[in-house]
Amino acid sequence: MEAIMNFVRDTGFYQIASGNWQALVMLLISFVLLYLAIVKKFEPLLLVPIAFGMLMTNLPGAEMYHELLFAGGHVNWGVFGGGEITVEFLDHLANDLKVAENVLAPWYQAVQTATEPVTITVGLLDVLYLGVKLGIYPCLIFMGVGAMTDFGPLIANPKSLLLGAAAQIGIFMTFVGCRLMDFTQKQASSIGIIGGADGPTAIFVTSKLAPELLGPIAVAAYSYMALVPVIQPPIMRALTTKAERSIVMRPLREVSKREKIIFPIVVTVFVAMLVPSAGPLIACLMLGNLFKECGVVDRLSKTAQNELMNIVTIFLGVSVGATATGTTFLSWQTIKIMCMGVVAFGFGTAGGVLLAKVMNLFLKEKINPLIGSAGVSAVPMAARVSQVEGQKANPSNFLLMHAMGPNVAGVIGSAIAAGVLMALFG
Repeated sequence: MEAIMNFVRDTGFYQIASGNWQALVMLLISFVLLYLAIVKKFEPLLLVPIAFGMLMTNLPGAEMYHELLFAGGHVNWGVFGGGEITVEFLDHLANDLKVAENVLAPWYQAVQTATEPVTITVGLLDVLYLGVKLGIYPCLIFMGVGAMTDFGPLIANPKSLLLGAAAQIGIFMTFVGCRLMDFTQKQASSIGIIGGADGPTAIFVTSKLAPELLGPIAVAAYSYMALVPVIQPPIMRALTTKAERSIVMRPLREVSKREKIIFPIVVTVFVAMLVPSAGPLIACLMLGNLFKECGVVDRLSKTAQNELMNIVTIFLGVSVGATATGTTFLSWQTIKIMCMGVVAFGFGTAGGVLLAKVMNLFLKEKINPLIGSAGVSAVPMAARVSQVEGQKANPSNFLLMHAMGPNVAGVIGSAIAAGVLMALFG
C-alpha cells in the first residue's frame, strides 16, 4: 500500500490537486497558443515549438527544466554539473543576484529538510536551453534568414535604409515607457526590442540582459509578429492620405551580382566596427546572405535555408517556451510586457511612415509613405501589408519590392539597436 501511495504522490495529477494551480494555468495557456498557431496560423513555425516547450516545462514532476540552473542570469555550472545545492548558494542568489523569492523558496525548504545532499538531475530542456543562453540559436537563425534574404531592393534604393532606421524608434520609445513603469534598464531594453519585430534578436538580447523575462518576451514578440497585418493597417491609414497611399513608384534598377557579393562583406565590417555587440548577429546574417549571393557554395546556402534553419528553429522554440514557467509567467509583469509590445509595434510603424512623409518634402521623386511601415523587420509580412494597403488605394500600385528595401533594412537596424542596448546596459 505504501508503494502505491508513493506512486500516486509522484503523479502530476496529485501535484496539481495538491495546490499546484500555476502549472494547470500554464498548461491551459500552452493549449491556447497551440490553437492560435495550428488553427489561426499565427507564426506556426515558432509558436508551435514555443507552446509545446511551455507545455513540457509545466508538466508537474517531469523535471525537464530547472530555473535554478540559470538563476540570476548566469549558467550556474557548479550546480549544473551535479554539485550540491547549499543554503549559502541560495543566499548568494537571493542577496547578490536578486533572484525572485518564489523561485528559491522550494529549494530552501528542500535543503533545510533534506537528510542527504540536494542536487539537480539535469533535464532535456536544461541542455537545450544552453543554446539560447550562450547565444548560439539566435545567431544560427540569422544565418538562415540571411540565406533567404535578397538585399537587392535595399542596394537599389539606399534611402530605404533610413526608413528601416526610423522604424526602430519603437524600440527606444518602449524603453522609455518601460523605465517609467519601474522596469530595470536591462529589462526595459529587452522589452523594447519587441518593437524591432525580430524574434531571434529579441531572444538574443533578452537572454543576455533579462533572462528572467525570456518566456513572456518571446511569446509577445512572435504573437505580435503574427498580428502585423492587424496592428499596422489602422496606423498606416491614420497617418496618410489616400493621395499619399496612391503614389506609384518607378521600378527599381537592376542590382549587379558584384554589388550583392560586396554588400554583406562591407556591412559586416562596418556594423561590427561601429557596434561590436551586434557583431555576432550581423556577421551570421551576412554570412548566410553571402552563401546565397556568391554562387559557389550552393550546398551551404541550401543547408542554411533548410536543414540548419529547421533544426535550430525547433531547438530555439522548445527551449524558449521552457522558460515560461508558472512562477515567472503568471504575473503583472507579463501583462505589462504584452501591453508594451503593442506600443513598440505601433511606434515602429508610425516612425517609418512619418519619416517617409518628411522625406517627401525634399524629394523630387516622391516615395509612397506606406513602405515606411515595412521598416519593422517582420520579413516579408510587413512588406506584404504595404503592398495590400497600396493596392487598396490604387489598384495599379505595386509596392512589394519597394517595401522590401525598408523591410530588410529593418533586420539590420534591429540588430544594430540590439547591439547599442547591450553595449549601454550589458
